[in-house]
Order: sequence, then structure tokens, then C-alpha cells
Amino acid sequence: MGNDLKGRKRLPHWMRMQMPGGKKYMQVKDVVERNRLHTICTSGNCPNIGECWAEGTATFMILGDTCTRACKFCAVKTGRPAPPDTNEPARLVESIRKMGIRHAVITSVDRDDLEDKGAGFWAETIRILKREVPGMTMETLIPDMDGKPGLIGQIIDAGPEVISHNLETVRRLTPQIRTRAKYETSLEVIRQVSESRLTSKSGIMLGLGETEEEIFETMDDLVETGCEVMTLGQYLQPTLDHMPVEEYIHPDKFESYRMIALEKGFRHVESSPLVRSSYHAERHAGSREAKTAGK
Repeated sequence: MGNDLKGRKRLPHWMRMQMPGGKKYMQVKDVVERNRLHTICTSGNCPNIGECWAEGTATFMILGDTCTRACKFCAVKTGRPAPPDTNEPARLVESIRKMGIRHAVITSVDRDDLEDKGAGFWAETIRILKREVPGMTMETLIPDMDGKPGLIGQIIDAGPEVISHNLETVRRLTPQIRTRAKYETSLEVIRQVSESRLTSKSGIMLGLGETEEEIFETMDDLVETGCEVMTLGQYLQPTLDHMPVEEYIHPDKFESYRMIALEKGFRHVESSPLVRSSYHAERHAGSREAKTAGK
């Protein structure tokens, strides 16, 4: 089967995406390639790469491009990763400066091969970026680190404005699409972030066979942890080796879910078919203190 997508559900008309191209897109592509960086935009086959790169934004992926897990929804390659590249943060700083980014989104592969799951590298990268690019805000989309509070705490202590960790799907479907990760573990990661001074964020994909009741239950579970920002987007099958799409959700239904999520208590919600974790991420930045002061 491999990457042969024959037989995949036909995309509905509302899933049309902006084709990559244009001067700004090529500038971002050149900076990323010259500095030998990885982005979830390319590794994860993000449908918004044309729009985001054309606006000069990208989601950088640290700790290499090879994940130790093999989740059934994710296009990032899996295998045995190379040791962390100690020069990666410096190249990331150079790229962010050249692109003029004022709000950076950083994610990473899972590194279960490392004793600290990559937490130390994460924390050091955040500190370097804050020191070398003053005034820039940052969102970190982190793995679960096996739910170890001390490892999550290292990232919290480094002080990014937003820490995001995705549930990815509803409780029932978690064992089918996520390897090693557990629904309750992810909730505890989000809870720990919520109890800090930082903005907590999470997201799920729709169209994997979840029910509406399960979506609402997931919203309630996240609100109970103190999560403030939620994203909902349409799952797209990367290859026939991945989980199939059970349903394409209409944009009107996504808007309905957005309104319901806001009523349940989220501060900000992004909900539409092409939404991904980092979509319009600059809207989500802000510390607890800043939000309290603004009330």
C-alpha cells in the first residue's frame, strides 16, 4: 500500500487548500532548507503550508525528524532517531531572525529513546530563543513525556507563553490511533500546565468515527483540567497505512462546535476543517497575569 492513496475518500469541496507558492513562501522554504531545519508543516503534511508559509510563519520541529512512536494518524516518519543535534537551537535562532517571526511555534517528535524524553533539550532551546530573540513570544507543542511531572516542569520553568499538548481524539478512540500515549496521561499533562502561569492548549481531530457526545465529553474533560485554548480540525488520512477517514465534517458543524466550546468555558477556540494545532497560534499567546490584568 505505502503512499498509494487510491481508494481514499474523495475530498469535499470545502477542503480546498491554498497551493504552495509565491515569493514569501519560497523565502521561508529557502531559510528552512539552508539551516537544515525540520518543520511539522512538511513532515506532517499540513494542509495549511501554502497559507502559513506565504505569511512568513512555520512550525519548527526540534529533536530531529524521526519519532519513536508510530501513531496511526501521523505522517511523521518513525524509527530510531539520531542523537540530538546540539547546533539545532542556533540554526533555529538564525532562521527565526531571517524570517522576522514575532511569535514562534515549536514542536518535536517523541524521543522515548532519551532518558529525559528530550525535556532538557526542549528547555534549553526555549531559553536560547528567549535570550537571542528578545520580545518574541512562543508556543510549544510538546509530547506527553510519559506524563512525568518533573519533565513537564522543566519546560514550564523555561517560560514559553503557551504550552500545548494535544489529546488528538476522544477517549474511546485513543488506543486505536495513539501508540503508548494515554488519554488520562495527556489530561494530566494539560492540568499541570494549567496550574502554572502559562496558557494551556489542546486539540482534537474529527472524522475518525467519534460521536457528538464524545466530542462534548472531551471538551468537558479539557475544561476540567483548566485548559484555555482548544483547536478542532478535520482528520486527513496521510497514507492507506493510516487510519481511514470515517466522515468529512461540514464547516457549519465545526462552527457549531466552536460556539459550544466557548460556552463550556474555553477562552479561545479555533474550529474548522483545515485547522491544525498551530493555526493562527499568535492569537493564543498571553500569560495568566496578562489576561487577568486585561479583564
